[in-house]
Formats: sequence, structure tokens, C-alpha cells
Amino acid sequence: MNKLLLKTRFKRGFTLIEVMLAMAVFAIAGVALVGVADNNARHVAYLEEKMFAGWVASNQLVSAHLSTAWPPKNNLKGEVEMAGRKWFWLQKVIKTDNNEMRAIVMEVRLDVDDESALSSVMTYIAQDAP
Repeated sequence: MNKLLLKTRFKRGFTLIEVMLAMAVFAIAGVALVGVADNNARHVAYLEEKMFAGWVASNQLVSAHLSTAWPPKNNLKGEVEMAGRKWFWLQKVIKTDNNEMRAIVMEVRLDVDDESALSSVMTYIAQDAP
């Protein structure tokens, strides 16, 4: 009976090594989750910038379509504010095979000195018949 009493009195729990191993696993999982969340937040911010840059480019192309000057001026530059930020745009006019038609490329950047455009949109514009 003495042995039975000892078995019921001392219940076995986790050892120190088991507890430390479990804590290490949870710590590694937590670090991985923080990294994934950070990566996701950066991608969302980049997609937001791309979306606004596309809107700025589309707005500037509409302005180019509404302009009465022919041929459109090449390499016009400007800045516009949208969503609390300044956006820098550059209009490039490309001659086509048809003399009554031009291609317009609108590039949008966050900084004037950026080498690559955040968004680039192209359209064609035709000369109005006299």
C-alpha cells in the first residue's frame, strides 16, 4: 500500500528541458509571424502607391486629351498632390506612322530624381479633323 500511496502523491509533470523546448518553438513561431506581418504591410503600402500613381497618370492623360494643342508638347513635367502626397509626372510624346496620331506615355514618380517610374500609362491621341 505504501507504493500505491507514493505513486498517487507524486504526479509527473513536464521536465525543464521539455518546457524550454516548447518555449523555443513558440518563440520561433512568433518571430516568423512578425516577419510575415511586416512583409504583408510593406506590400500593401507598395500596392497603394502603385494604385495612386496609376490614378495620377490617368488624370494627366485626360488633361492631355482635353488639350487643344497639336502636336502635344513633348516632355512636359509637373507635380500634383493626391492622397496627401506630391506626385511627379512626365509626359512623353512619341510620333507614330500616322501623322494625325501621336502616342503619349505618362510616367509618375514619387520623387523627381527616381530612375524608374512607379506607374507608366500609354494612350493614343488623334488630331481633330479641320
